[in-house]
Amino acid sequence: MKIGIKGIRRVSAVVVTAGAVLSAGAFTAPAQAATLNTPTITAKGGFVMNNGTGTTLFTKAADTRLSTGSTTKIMTARVVLAQPNLNLDSKVTVQKAYSDYIVSKTASSAHLIVGDKVTVRQLLYGLMLPSGCDAAYALADKFGSGSTRAARVKSFIGKMNTTAKGLGLTNTHFDSFDGIGSGGNYSTPRDLTKIASNAMKYSTFRTVVKTKSTKQKVTTKSGGYRYMSWTNTNNLLGSYAGTIGVKTGSGPEAKYCLVFAATRGSKTVIGTVLASSSVANRTADAKKLMDYGFKK
Repeated sequence: MKIGIKGIRRVSAVVVTAGAVLSAGAFTAPAQAATLNTPTITAKGGFVMNNGTGTTLFTKAADTRLSTGSTTKIMTARVVLAQPNLNLDSKVTVQKAYSDYIVSKTASSAHLIVGDKVTVRQLLYGLMLPSGCDAAYALADKFGSGSTRAARVKSFIGKMNTTAKGLGLTNTHFDSFDGIGSGGNYSTPRDLTKIASNAMKYSTFRTVVKTKSTKQKVTTKSGGYRYMSWTNTNNLLGSYAGTIGVKTGSGPEAKYCLVFAATRGSKTVIGTVLASSSVANRTADAKKLMDYGFKK
């Protein structure tokens, strides 16, 4: 009989221990799942939202006006794509003024060659992949209104600002077509994210900004052809799973900027970091924010 009692006690002890483990597990698992630490970034400003719902997922100085560098070109592309009766295959002749501008500003370039005829679609690749300020100039000259190049450029920048107002953005202003302005070119992490989100509604924009590299056949001045090769400055493409864009930016005042977007499953997160301290840090900042956005 004594043996039976000991056996019962041992069984009871096992049941109690197992119950304690189950009970502890039931309490600790949700606590761990609920602990999602807000990331720390080096950038002065940051913002992330769910692109499908518009829900804010992260903010850091999200409404602080900062210089935008070449992330400005997102709006340049957006204005072009919204033109009525847009023909992406219409050709633009590369002017000497575009290459002179690149030299005078020591600006990032698509290496367009004077006299070549390039399509609007190709200019968009040259604008967004190597961040060509010559391509930006060509697009502003093509799609602005006026009898002089200066008038057309001014008109195009006006369209950029009108578009920003139309999107309800109160902390954004452009004084250039490429981000090389004279102090009046600014936006915020929240506003830039909204501009990018809106631009992503255009299929051509989505196609361009997710492209790592491209080789484009253009017509030369003599009627022959050459190939232009452009590589995307956004190193998230190929290094962060699900990346679908969007655009880098840098400059003495802007520091290092990045507007980014990625899709995993049915969720797309989109965001911006402005004034990060290096290329490596802006990339790390963006990855942290996307990781956080997907978990939240």
